[in-house]
Order: sequence, then structure tokens, then C-alpha cells
Amino acid sequence: MSHDNKLVRMANQIATFFKSQPASEAADGVANHINKFWEPRMRRQFFELIEQGDAGFDPLVIDASGKINRPAA
Repeated sequence: MSHDNKLVRMANQIATFFKSQPASEAADGVANHINKFWEPRMRRQFFELIEQGDAGFDPLVIDASGKINRPAA
């Protein structure tokens, strides 16, 4: 499994967990988790995949992406 696929799988697992929360809180939960536990290198790769489009992210991850802190280049 490539590192990109692993990152997508991890993000989607986080989204699966937060889908059990109220819809109004789910995207915030995903973003907060990624901001808190993912190092800048992982978030940098995350945004590269988001910008490429159709990497396989769950729609909830896509929704949360606007709330995830983009690390400095």
C-alpha cells in the first residue's frame, strides 16, 4: 500500500468515526482530530492529495478540509 493510499485510508477512518456525531459537528471533529494528531508533513501531503482531486477521500473529509490547518511550505 502506498503512503498516499494509507493517508487516504486513515482520513476516511477518522470520518467514519465522526459520522456517528451530529452532522453539524462531524466535519469539525474530523478537522480537529487531524489538526491535533497529524504532523505538518502529513497535512502537507493531505493537501497535495486534496488539490489533485479524486484521491478517494470520504465526502466528510473533503468537507473538513477547509477547517484543517495548512502547514507552511
